[in-house]
Amino acid sequence: MSERDNPVRRFADYRWQGVELLAYKAEGEAPFQAITRQLLFQAPDLAGELRYFEIAPGGHSTLERHEHRHAVLILRGRGRCLVGDRLHALDTHDLVEVPPQTWHQFRADAGQELGFLCLVNAKRDKPVLPDAQDLKNLRSDPEIAAFIRT
Repeated sequence: MSERDNPVRRFADYRWQGVELLAYKAEGEAPFQAITRQLLFQAPDLAGELRYFEIAPGGHSTLERHEHRHAVLILRGRGRCLVGDRLHALDTHDLVEVPPQTWHQFRADAGQELGFLCLVNAKRDKPVLPDAQDLKNLRSDPEIAAFIRT
């Protein structure tokens, strides 16, 4: 049986056997810092993908929104996230639902990684970055203004 035919992908140190470690996004495509991606599972018949992201200490995902809904399950570390107009502390095994067209961003706490599974549609719209007015609106809340990275 080849590695490709094996239904089990062994796990060690937040890497899965036979799964490539990928860049989060292309450099210059959108603002982010110190984050990687692994595509763990694709199922065309289910129209979904299961991905694992890991943000290095002090790093962050892109501040964005899009049409598709997704679910995020924290597997490692602690951090915080913005979902809509609220900030949330994150800990291992927390589940975050990001509704469609909702601004969101994830950040790892200083001193530890934040690793999470993300379930999304396999075919999905491209993320939208905030424009000047969106940023002005988000930054009207001082706590959010201090949190977001662009």
